[in-house]
Amino acid sequence: MEPITLTTDRLRLRLFTPQDAEAVYAACQDPDIQRWTTVPSPYQRKDADFFVNRLVPEGWSTDREYTFAVEPVQGGPLLAATGLMARGEGVREVGFWLAREHRGKGYMTETVGAVAHWAFTSLGCHRLLWRAEVGNTASRAVAERSGFTLEGVERAGLVNNGTVRDAWLGSLLPSDLGLPAKLPYLPSGG
Repeated sequence: MEPITLTTDRLRLRLFTPQDAEAVYAACQDPDIQRWTTVPSPYQRKDADFFVNRLVPEGWSTDREYTFAVEPVQGGPLLAATGLMARGEGVREVGFWLAREHRGKGYMTETVGAVAHWAFTSLGCHRLLWRAEVGNTASRAVAERSGFTLEGVERAGLVNNGTVRDAWLGSLLPSDLGLPAKLPYLPSGG
């Protein structure tokens, strides 16, 4: 798929460019990003270059992962990153990080809402997953504010920094956002 740009009232979600490497490097110095996400730790400038120059473009060209840089709609600093990873036919998993100085303003919930809407209306998704290591309460709060239903704990669900860890697992369906589904859904007991 060719990269696209998504917009909300306050945000623009666009393709990362090589010029974003310094901002990615700076954001990923945050100990919380290194602790709760799967970015390398310690995070070096070469990791940022690899991310913007190789991982992001390869993800788009292979349809495995659609990763967006998040900035104010009128332009400005890099606020966040978000991605939709393929997890099977019609299923994607959302992941994200938000630069420390931009937290608490609702940017990540707005971002997740935008990529969820796009996944359901343009990618043919019928299920969007969210996972975070148990204890990552900030990520869980974003997922819950975005409408995800917590399904439980996935034992040994994530590998982070060479250690297998338990993960919270949540899902979002098109109907949770008032959108039509591409396939009929028959819940258990129904």
